[in-house]
Amino acid sequence: MFNGKVFSVDRIAPDRIEGHLTEFRRIVAQMEDHSLFPALGIRPLSTCGVLRCAGGVAIGRRPAAAIYQPGMWQLAPAGSVDSRAVGPDGTVDLAAQAMLELEEELGIESGIRGIPIPLCVVEHPGSHVSDCGVVLTTDLDADAVLAAHRTRGNGEYADLRIVPDGDLPAFAEQAGAQLVPPAREYLFRLGLLNQGLSPPAGP
Repeated sequence: MFNGKVFSVDRIAPDRIEGHLTEFRRIVAQMEDHSLFPALGIRPLSTCGVLRCAGGVAIGRRPAAAIYQPGMWQLAPAGSVDSRAVGPDGTVDLAAQAMLELEEELGIESGIRGIPIPLCVVEHPGSHVSDCGVVLTTDLDADAVLAAHRTRGNGEYADLRIVPDGDLPAFAEQAGAQLVPPAREYLFRLGLLNQGLSPPAGP
């Protein structure tokens, strides 16, 4: 089992994210048992790509056997920020991590237009995973994206779809709770959905 170093958030400010590297096994333990958070205090940082192509936005469904969010739909690619994205000076390159995930999960090695654009960070209330949305725009069309995933992807997604921009509201409504909350927020901020995260319950 993979037990490399992954990034855990210590502090989020408007202009920077600070944290440290920790063992992946600690993150898995906290994901499986949320009550460990007071003792471990891990807030795993993850990049969540919003891959846009001429045909729409890439959305993948996680395998039913996945440890984290099994069977749920999420914007693709996505993955934990690990030591590969940390430079010699300790700076984390979120754009580089997003590109690594794009190659590993969707099999896309080139064709990205411009630089990846960060959106915002959304923290999951139970697992404390902090997803940083990153917009990726490719010159590939929908068929090419799907072909790359089918032939070179690593199996992170049991199903991958390119949903046209105009169909995203209907897709989000149909997916319901099976669409991870950060996806709604990122699409809302891009003007592709009318509402992002639901407001918290209570007063």
